[in-house]
Amino acid sequence: MQTISTQYGDLIPQYTDDDLRKREILPVEYHPSGALKSVPLETQTVIATPAGDIPAELVSFHENGTISRIFPLNGKLSGYWSQEDEAGLAEVLTLTTPFGLVRARILSVSFHDNRVMRSLTLWPGETISVPTPAGPVETRIGVSFTREGKVASLEPAKPLSVPTPAGEVTVFDPDAVGVNGDRNSLVFDEDGKVAQAVTTLTRLTVVRPDGHHESFIPEYRESLCGDSDREVVPMTVCFGKKEVSIRTNPDSAPTVLPRVGHVFFAEPYLPQLASPFGELRCSI
Repeated sequence: MQTISTQYGDLIPQYTDDDLRKREILPVEYHPSGALKSVPLETQTVIATPAGDIPAELVSFHENGTISRIFPLNGKLSGYWSQEDEAGLAEVLTLTTPFGLVRARILSVSFHDNRVMRSLTLWPGETISVPTPAGPVETRIGVSFTREGKVASLEPAKPLSVPTPAGEVTVFDPDAVGVNGDRNSLVFDEDGKVAQAVTTLTRLTVVRPDGHHESFIPEYRESLCGDSDREVVPMTVCFGKKEVSIRTNPDSAPTVLPRVGHVFFAEPYLPQLASPFGELRCSI
């Protein structure tokens, strides 16, 4: 039985695939420099991290040998093993984050190469309260941090009104997918101001230097419910130091406008009232 030595102790790579969850043997990977990059573990192993002791089935590393990301569970989803089956194995963990202790079921935890937590990814259905420059925010999916430990981004669990250079914007992304918590709908800059807001509930109006008004609202697309149904597409607004970027459709190029000479203001927008199609979403 071969072991791999790391800063966190000796790890035993996966060498069997004889159960419903692990239907193939995953390889150990290395950086081009030869440093260990990732290792799937034969059995769940408790590893001491800066966030506390975390049971792990898969660990990835930075080139300097510090942990990049750690997964408590790493089962392969299939017709024989569902997400619900995997979630049933998830334990509630108590972790030390840059803003304090958190108790939740965790999909993964990642760290910067200076050992500061980079992001926390939650299991679907889990929420935590995160203190932010915009106040405490009930958060789903995940939260990310800067190398200095400041909150960089998070995914609001429900529509949230936040202050921006254009006024109050209601942040919420109904399309958010919980692959990881590295990048989220609500993003803060290094000064703690809102740098990005994803919304389906806000109209952004721009007054150009010549006095011309232009409004931006979330676009629509065909719904998976059927050809006659449509649903709203989240709009992304990024507030930079010198310009504002507005993307009304994730597949289109953003409209970029300089802040100097332009006036931006936001107002509430209700797609179900603005659309002639009535209710824009359905459950499938």
